[in-house]
Amino acid sequence: MPQFLSTADPGFEDRFAALLTMKREDAPDVDAAVAAIVDDVRTRGDAAVIELTDRFDGLRLTTETLAFSKAEIDAECARVPVAEREALELAAARIRAFHERQMPADRQWTDPAGAMLGWRWTPVEAAGLYVPGGLASYPSSVLMNAIPAQVAGVERLTICAPTPGGVSNPLVLLAARLSGVDTVYRIGGAQAIAAMAFGTDSIAPVDKITGPGNAYVAAAKRRVFGRVGIDMIAGPSEILVIADRHNDPDWIAVDLLSQAEHDESAQSILITDDTALAQAVTAAVDRRLQTLDRREIAGASWRDFGAVIVARDLDEAARLSDRIAPEHLELCVENAHEFSLKIRHAGAIFLGQWTPEAIGDYVGGPNHVLPTARSARFSSGLGVMDFLKRTTLAMMTPAALAAIGPAAETLAISESLEAHGLSVRARLDRLNEGKET
Repeated sequence: MPQFLSTADPGFEDRFAALLTMKREDAPDVDAAVAAIVDDVRTRGDAAVIELTDRFDGLRLTTETLAFSKAEIDAECARVPVAEREALELAAARIRAFHERQMPADRQWTDPAGAMLGWRWTPVEAAGLYVPGGLASYPSSVLMNAIPAQVAGVERLTICAPTPGGVSNPLVLLAARLSGVDTVYRIGGAQAIAAMAFGTDSIAPVDKITGPGNAYVAAAKRRVFGRVGIDMIAGPSEILVIADRHNDPDWIAVDLLSQAEHDESAQSILITDDTALAQAVTAAVDRRLQTLDRREIAGASWRDFGAVIVARDLDEAARLSDRIAPEHLELCVENAHEFSLKIRHAGAIFLGQWTPEAIGDYVGGPNHVLPTARSARFSSGLGVMDFLKRTTLAMMTPAALAAIGPAAETLAISESLEAHGLSVRARLDRLNEGKET
């Protein structure tokens, strides 16, 4: 059974604080193992990647078979049923259209001193996209990672998608093709992250690595950060639903289960101002768990990490939501758009009872790679900006340097950085001599 909390209870604050800080990653300490894997790949390159893939995925590769060939991708794409192909094409089109609107503009202007200032956006040169394999092989993750990178203008995109036992997912390869990615390596785990970060004889290094993965992938991304950029360290999935009494309890129940079925460590929370709805949703979850295919996973998640909170009113619910800072937030309330203005921290917000979070996972358009574990307090979901760099521009005219240069010289002297000041003074002296070059 999930936790039941009421803000009216005397011990609510302590129980809520415990909910916020509970550890949901049910993984052993993997850092030492990952450190060894990363060092091995960095030292031995292809040989280490091939040995580790054999050990962990039961797949024996050679340098020639690390990546899928064009013919293999063609054959796998041809296996995709028409309905699934069309659904993936619709998703790709909508994701692309949304992310094209995220592209920022370069700016340049002349300030009152006469200096030209501005900035310019340029894409990273190469990006490596990690796509989980096995039971968690999601073609939607390919689209969500690759399309923003392509829209940003990244020249070289590669995917690492493990294929345990040599079994590949045709939809993943079709999603790669729809996203403009030609190189897909059939490797995964920490060894794939290390290969993309440091490069091997067969795998060119990249500048940024994005994409979800298990505890080993997350630890490897943390370890190579600085050598390359990363998107985030993602934890188990989570959803918070704020609902008033004007809702179908079964709809709310399946929305909660849509995240619980991801992972036994996922978290689903309902906050409502109506006790009757809280009870009805809980009963509906129990009924759905009797027939859900992934009921063992979803049931463990709901039992161990689920929560139902009864708030005094919806304003209090909004304040609690900001403390949770959820990855996914559904607002199943009247005037949902207006209510959303009360929310400061959330990875993605789904407005109204006709907008289930699952739409965002596939065809809504916004990205589904989102901050977890309360990191929505300070970070955003994946987007075009993750693949862009802002370079600032400045150009002084002689008049502009004469106007602001003395202040720079003064500050340099105050910081005891003599050469800084001299670099400005040399030019000011030339101006004082009446010469401009």
